[in-house]
Amino acid sequence: MSHVSRAAFSDLLPEPASPVAPIARLNGWMHRYSWAVAMTVAIVITVGGLVILESGRMRIAGEYETALDAKTATAQLSALTADFATLTAEQRGFALKADPAYKEHFEQAAARVRHGLIALDTYYRRIGDDTALASFAQISAAADEEIRDGRARIAELSDTATPRAQALALPPPDSSATLDAALALLRLNEEQRAQHALDSSRADQRISTLCVGALCALNIVLFLLLFRNLGIQLDKQDRVQKKLITQQEELDRLVFERTKQLEALAWHLQSVSENEKTQLARELHDELGSILTASKMDVAWVRGKLKDAEPAMADKLTRALGSLDQGIQLKRRIIEDMRPTVLANFGLVTALRSLVDESAQRNGWIVDFDLPGEDVKLGEAIEIALFRVAQETLTNAAKYAHASRIGVALTMDDEQVSLRIADDGVGIEPQDLQRTHTHGLVGMRQRVSARGGRFEIERTVPHGTSISVSMPRERVAAVVTAVAELPLT
Repeated sequence: MSHVSRAAFSDLLPEPASPVAPIARLNGWMHRYSWAVAMTVAIVITVGGLVILESGRMRIAGEYETALDAKTATAQLSALTADFATLTAEQRGFALKADPAYKEHFEQAAARVRHGLIALDTYYRRIGDDTALASFAQISAAADEEIRDGRARIAELSDTATPRAQALALPPPDSSATLDAALALLRLNEEQRAQHALDSSRADQRISTLCVGALCALNIVLFLLLFRNLGIQLDKQDRVQKKLITQQEELDRLVFERTKQLEALAWHLQSVSENEKTQLARELHDELGSILTASKMDVAWVRGKLKDAEPAMADKLTRALGSLDQGIQLKRRIIEDMRPTVLANFGLVTALRSLVDESAQRNGWIVDFDLPGEDVKLGEAIEIALFRVAQETLTNAAKYAHASRIGVALTMDDEQVSLRIADDGVGIEPQDLQRTHTHGLVGMRQRVSARGGRFEIERTVPHGTSISVSMPRERVAAVVTAVAELPLT
């Protein structure tokens, strides 16, 4: 294989993974999710601490119960020793004096002994101490034997034929001493058991306290780390938020500037359009009007000359005169649409009245006027804007409203002028109010806003549409005629 081919082959082999990349990803993951890890560890530690505390509490409770049972058994063993001594004392008392009370006391002590033996036997069987249970079995047998012997002696002493000297003989001291020693040994074992249980409970309490302290300290450290990380995140978020606010403010400023430039451009374009319409209307009036009028006069002269000689040609010329009249009327209508002469010559009030009357005649509307008594000059730009809004509104009403009545109101004061046109037609649909591709509404809004005005359109109750325009009488801001050469991105 050539050198070039080996190089090309080596280029096809995958590059070995860098050992730094997994570490970087791990660090990034830990930085991003450290709060979740810390919270999880804190929850685990808390749950583990609760489990440890509960198990410690159960152990301590069991050890205290063991100590209490051992103390109770010790008391029962002491009472049993005392009852054994009572049995011997009652026998001697009855031997000295045959009083039935001694016999009754003996039986009561014997009942207590048997009850104590049963309770202790149950206790030793429950704790499962085989050594103590074996010793206690011997004690129980010895106690039963002593009770039987005591009853037999009392029975003998009750027989008057029995000599008193023989009745006064006491039980062998070695058997009583053996019983007391066995009981003392059991008491010692129970005391040791109780002490051992108490020592174990104290040790468990210390261990539980240390565990709780360690867990609390670890939780405090984790929460400190968590809050520190949270503070870092909040600080980072605050910086990002401030940066976003700054960018948003810059964007708003840029949008505001572009909007003002677009408004100025739209205003300029509308002014240029109106000037062009005025120039074209003037040329149509002067040039085309003169041509049509001269042509009409020539055709009328020729028709008069040929009226008697050539009747057929005269009829053709008569139709030509009618066509010229229609052209003249079309010229006048076009001129009026482009630049209303009534608005230029008489003012806005008269122009609105004339416009609405013509529309009412074509569409069969009933008109309610609320106009000032005389014309007031408002400035050419404002008058043109209001007149164009009225034109577009009446055109829309004729196309879509199917109205029978139109109301037109024009009010003004020293600060602003307001125009309101309402109809009783079907009313504009709510979704049409939000449409941005309706050129008529967009054009009216733009025309009004470019001159610092406010445009409102709404559906009236019970039906119909109302358009309201408010504009300042003199625009405060200067007209911007050039668009700043700034990038639109």
